[in-house]
Amino acid sequence: MSETKNTLGAVLVILAISLAATLFLFWLIYVHPATDAASKQMSFLPGLNALMNGLSATALLIGYIQIRAGHKGAHKAAMITAFGFSTLFLVGYILHHALHGDVRYPVGAALRSVYLVLLSSHILLAIVTLPLVLTTFFFAFMGLFQTHKAIAKWTFPLWLYVSVTGVITHVMLRLALG
Repeated sequence: MSETKNTLGAVLVILAISLAATLFLFWLIYVHPATDAASKQMSFLPGLNALMNGLSATALLIGYIQIRAGHKGAHKAAMITAFGFSTLFLVGYILHHALHGDVRYPVGAALRSVYLVLLSSHILLAIVTLPLVLTTFFFAFMGLFQTHKAIAKWTFPLWLYVSVTGVITHVMLRLALG
């Protein structure tokens, strides 16, 4: 009973942290004034962030392949690597939005509707994915592998989708902006 109570408490903390992070990001993007709206400082961040998303997706796929082959150590290393790349992405994303604010897809540009649907799904699923990733890692590090595996079945495809669509939306936005 104590283990269940402890894990429930940890999951509630993860949900609280995830909610706080989501609210902070919404504030940063939609309320906080950009300190460098002309995008002269660190203009490389969007490209670097897309690279971090792409590397995270690659590490996720490697981790999936490794666990399917029964290579638990390689799986663990790949998943920690994916988490590291996603964390670096998040730091770069926060820095980019703190400096430059929100960059919008041009009205009337080709594929704008496709971009907005893809971006919307990316954002909504990123909000869902954050607590899933943290919870999946928590159960793995606690050695509760059955629970880890049950949650990972949901976490993996969502995390992969968010990572890949992060790259796609970046490329689409850059192409639209010229």
